[in-house]
Amino acid sequence: MMETKTATVTLTIDGQTVTVPEGTTLLKAAAMNGIEIPTLCHLKELAPDGSCRMCMVEVEGGRKGGLVTACSAHVHEGMVIHTQNKKVRDSRRFVLDLLLSNHKLDCFKCPSNGDCKLQDYSLEYGMLETSFHGQRQPGNQQDTTNPFFDYDPEKCIMCRRCSRVCQLRQGRDVISIAKRGFDTKMMPAYGEDWDQSICESCGNCVSVCLTGALASKDQQKFRKWATTKIRTTCPHCGTGCQVDLLVKNNVIVGAEPADGPANRNLLCVKGKFASYKFVASGDRLTTPLIKRQGQFVPASWDEALTLIADKFTALKQNYGGNSLAGFSCSRSTNEDNYVFQKMVRTAFGSNNVDNCARVCHSATVHGLAHTLGSGAMTNTIADITTDVDVILLIGSNTTEAHPVIGSQIRQAVQHGTKLIVIDPRKIDLTKNSTMHLQAKAGTNVALINGMMNVIIREGLADQDFIAKRTEGYTAMRELVADYTPEKVAKICEIEPEEIINAARLYAKAGKAPIIYCLGVTEHSTGTEGVMSMSNLAMLVGKIGRPGCGVNPLRGQNNVQGACDMGCSPFDFPGYQKVADSKTIAKFEKAWATKLNPQIGLTSTQVLPAATRGEIKGLYIFGEDPIVTDPDTSHVRHALESLDFLVVQELFMTETAAYADVILPGISFAEKDGTFTNTERRIQRIRKAVAPRGGAREDYKVFCEVATRMGYSMTYDSPSQIMAEIAQVVPTFAGVNYKRLDILGSLQWPCRSLDDPGTPIMHVGQFSRGRGLFMAIPYKPAKELPDATYPYLMSTGRMLYQYNTRAMTGRTAGINKLANHSYIEINYEDANRLGIKDGDKVQVSSRRGKIQTYAAVGDQVMQSSVFMTFHFPDGNVNEITNPVFDDIAIIPEYKVCAVAIEPVK
Repeated sequence: MMETKTATVTLTIDGQTVTVPEGTTLLKAAAMNGIEIPTLCHLKELAPDGSCRMCMVEVEGGRKGGLVTACSAHVHEGMVIHTQNKKVRDSRRFVLDLLLSNHKLDCFKCPSNGDCKLQDYSLEYGMLETSFHGQRQPGNQQDTTNPFFDYDPEKCIMCRRCSRVCQLRQGRDVISIAKRGFDTKMMPAYGEDWDQSICESCGNCVSVCLTGALASKDQQKFRKWATTKIRTTCPHCGTGCQVDLLVKNNVIVGAEPADGPANRNLLCVKGKFASYKFVASGDRLTTPLIKRQGQFVPASWDEALTLIADKFTALKQNYGGNSLAGFSCSRSTNEDNYVFQKMVRTAFGSNNVDNCARVCHSATVHGLAHTLGSGAMTNTIADITTDVDVILLIGSNTTEAHPVIGSQIRQAVQHGTKLIVIDPRKIDLTKNSTMHLQAKAGTNVALINGMMNVIIREGLADQDFIAKRTEGYTAMRELVADYTPEKVAKICEIEPEEIINAARLYAKAGKAPIIYCLGVTEHSTGTEGVMSMSNLAMLVGKIGRPGCGVNPLRGQNNVQGACDMGCSPFDFPGYQKVADSKTIAKFEKAWATKLNPQIGLTSTQVLPAATRGEIKGLYIFGEDPIVTDPDTSHVRHALESLDFLVVQELFMTETAAYADVILPGISFAEKDGTFTNTERRIQRIRKAVAPRGGAREDYKVFCEVATRMGYSMTYDSPSQIMAEIAQVVPTFAGVNYKRLDILGSLQWPCRSLDDPGTPIMHVGQFSRGRGLFMAIPYKPAKELPDATYPYLMSTGRMLYQYNTRAMTGRTAGINKLANHSYIEINYEDANRLGIKDGDKVQVSSRRGKIQTYAAVGDQVMQSSVFMTFHFPDGNVNEITNPVFDDIAIIPEYKVCAVAIEPVK
């Protein structure tokens, strides 16, 4: 195939001959050749606005005096451009003069002093004061109501960057120009105070403000020129946003969005304002603690590590390696997780190692690995939110659980993408959707079978793709023949026409990704639900192609990496199977020791085994199962049944309180390493500040425990650990720190040092050879409402808090916005129960009772309710159902029968 040459244009800029691609703007053409043209309104991610007029340049022979805005004017052959002659500079001086005439000149007090484009250009062009006098923007209009940032209209230059990023990138449209003349200002809709608007405090408007009109409250305490900027990866969800931490005197004082491939200069409220304050929190654990007579007392590292090694060694000698287990941390680095599972397998002699994917996306790992050959997202975030015709979003409240991806979905809709939302709640993205199938929780398999019935019956299946690239189609086709839209509609409690229309819209689209999350996985049929996703994509040939695929959104920042690194009872690093004798032999050679060939227990099996006395010792690294696991009373009983419990943590969590020894961990900002985001993208984190107190590198602690237990293990640095990972994991063979620092990131599989990585998986051939269709019958959830417990409850995340609140709960602004638990109730059910919005209610299940507050509305269907799991008051996991998926052993968080009554 012949390579198409890009047409070019040659022109002259300031006497310099330059050649650039046809269609390039003058602003970009100049920048490509090292010539800076000033601008105040330009945002590179958006189309030119041309409103500030600072980028005026002269075109020889041009109309209207030859002055044009460089951001919007395009190159033409033979153009002669002047960017710094007298006419151009006078034009810019006039613009600055006008801006200064309506601007508060108190630079010393301004939080953007030294980081202000208006200040920079005014100095460059000699405009220290305005020549205009008279009326101006009224003073004392500051709005300080937002918990994270302040707004001062007197500093605003009407560049509209804030409103454009809010509307066109965040997809919210909160900010607009209001009023006229000197009263004109940017403000939230209807002139409300900021805290009364629909603003979700993402802070992206603050990040693009050039003058300090919008400024972080924290910025009053520092000036950016006095800080050091450290590029890292956000520690919250699996999006993998790149962020620059601002450090002053060994304290992180702020965070700014960076131009990463997943976030492209966007952050959410957690990334912008809550990704760093917990690092310097005064209640950080800083020294080892040993429990003596029921009380924790400080201990030296030597004393604590000796006790740990002696206790675990004794338990291993008395009861065997299978009596020991470890839970690894999906918020820590790939390197930490690799060394942790290696410690468990070598020193403990056990494969009882797991991570929090067990309770969120283990169904994805098992399901997609079985049907496609790899249990991971098939495409990239940019690919599935840019230039796609339809997005099928199922079981994912994206704008709250993965906010930056949610913003990109909103952008896609703005650009013409049709959105199908399948969710039992009216999630935020419902109002952006073309269709919302509000199916009953727990009916995903039936619904997808119904859609496939329509696609096959109407001849919309890709028979060529099916014949060439898949197997198992006939059995699947025969099974779904019975799942007519009419039958499925009754199961899902929706209309048959909704199923038919959704099937047609998805099948007929040229590019249509499936995006899903925990609403698919956290069921007693979670793995089968995941397999249904691959069934649907393969049926219409939408896999192994741009803008298509099956795309699970992983929950925590490095839950993908924890799985990749072998923190699983079934898998060594790189998903190499424990059950395979060749894998055992490979790792015995690599690690120079004998390994246990027996498949281990999952975390959801370890705790019941502890209750039975089969698991004696447990090492928990950075997890808090008392808060996160279902049926909390049983989790407490399991931890109390252990002979010995070690917890390595940042804070004194509810789980840590049950430990015999607590070791202080260090945060993402205090270490080097890598995270792997939801799209298989390996990215660096970098040490920004020194660890608190006497805390040590986590991987070094694991090495010390292993060594004291008789398996010598040591590493000089995280990069040395990654070098070992590259040797034993084929899909990481081309990954090292040098390449990551040069390229910014790599997506596995990356099999050699000249392999650029794999943005789209299963191109031409599936990882397993042929894609496998699975004939999956619908099975109802294990616990459904009855006369005693008449409401069907689901659980999930909210925007402001994150998981157990260990990180976000230490940011005051976050707690101001979200500080207590709640239960969403349909207003008709609430009226019948005599419950008003905000009332205290009691929620009970077969496992216990909690009290919380009613959030009455139409977010949920009648006879359904929803709760988050973030808050210690009314912790929903006291009452959730601990029944498991038979394959991935994942709990059924999404379906639980409850009763509700008002608290008098």
